[in-house]
Amino acid sequence: MVKRTISFVAIFLLALIMPMMAQDHAAGFLPNTVWVGADGKFEAEPDTALVSFNISAQEKQLQDASQKANQAAEQIRQLLRNNGLDPKDAQFSRFATQPVYDYNDPKRKLVGYRVEASISIKLKDFSKIGPIASGLSNMDVTNTSINYQLDDIDTAKIKAVQDALRRAHDEANAVAQSSGRTLGDLSYASVDTYEPQPIRPMPMAKAMSAEVASAPPPTEGFGAEKITITAHVNALYNLK
Repeated sequence: MVKRTISFVAIFLLALIMPMMAQDHAAGFLPNTVWVGADGKFEAEPDTALVSFNISAQEKQLQDASQKANQAAEQIRQLLRNNGLDPKDAQFSRFATQPVYDYNDPKRKLVGYRVEASISIKLKDFSKIGPIASGLSNMDVTNTSINYQLDDIDTAKIKAVQDALRRAHDEANAVAQSSGRTLGDLSYASVDTYEPQPIRPMPMAKAMSAEVASAPPPTEGFGAEKITITAHVNALYNLK
């Protein structure tokens, strides 16, 4: 008796909900409209180079490690001055001091201290990239990387959206013409933009000799990869 009652209630509710679902589904389609989705993009030459690197010094005493790190920092400041750059334009994103232990020792013996700092500087003059990278290769720095960026990223996003809207309009117009109608005004639009993610710095080996340091890098003579911004647009147009 209980099972029959539950079955009857389930059938009753299903019969009640189905017409409502069908009505809502039909209401989702607006008459005399066309809904389209389109992708757009904008490519631009990078206008900024971000040079990033780490200072890392390890000694038995914390004071000695700090002194060694300070000496490396002063060499970097002098390198920037020699290339017509203000050391104040370089930025610290991380600074840390930590003890170093020998984990092979059962008692986890303290063997020294490490001082680390992450530094980056933005270069608008790409001709300075080579001298800066060459100078860093002769210093006690690690994780040197060069990433190219677009400073005015907002303008690039707008142009990518404009390209996506143009494509959406063309697609909607093709639908209207194919059905013997005329495309009307834009009634609704949603926009998503995507910019390239920065590349994670890859460790670069320190130069082993002056001869290696003076050799041109493997990127010599190549241009920087273009920055590509993409956008997706969903648009609703009226039909006449």
